[in-house]
Amino acid sequence: MAEPREKLFEMPITSDEDVIMARQKVRAIAQQLGFSMLDQTRVVTAVSELGRNIVVHAGKGDMNVFRAEEGERSGISIIFSDNGPGITDVDQALTDGYSSVGSMGLGLKGASRLVDRFDIDSNPGAGTTITITKWL
Repeated sequence: MAEPREKLFEMPITSDEDVIMARQKVRAIAQQLGFSMLDQTRVVTAVSELGRNIVVHAGKGDMNVFRAEEGERSGISIIFSDNGPGITDVDQALTDGYSSVGSMGLGLKGASRLVDRFDIDSNPGAGTTITITKWL
């Protein structure tokens, strides 16, 4: 399992403007770490989807960005956490086209496809924590 090592950045997410700032900061970090433009875009798109989910479903939460290491490889891990309503059925939420708010249903499943590792821990009434990792 990926081990988050050095914390590179943290911020609260409470609005669409915060999601935009999170995208910009993560792109800059991914660039500094040496990610290709394509992988920068993948990570930033996942950040956008997961940050937006915090705003829509929980109202507020946090994003923490880490340098990740596993054996000889390194990359970026980003942890999104909130104390919102949680997800009743995680498997259903990760199904293509599923939406609890009438959107296109691309968020969680789409974000999971853009990264190398996607871990979700959600408890109804207690919030959700999602960790994504992309390797260099």
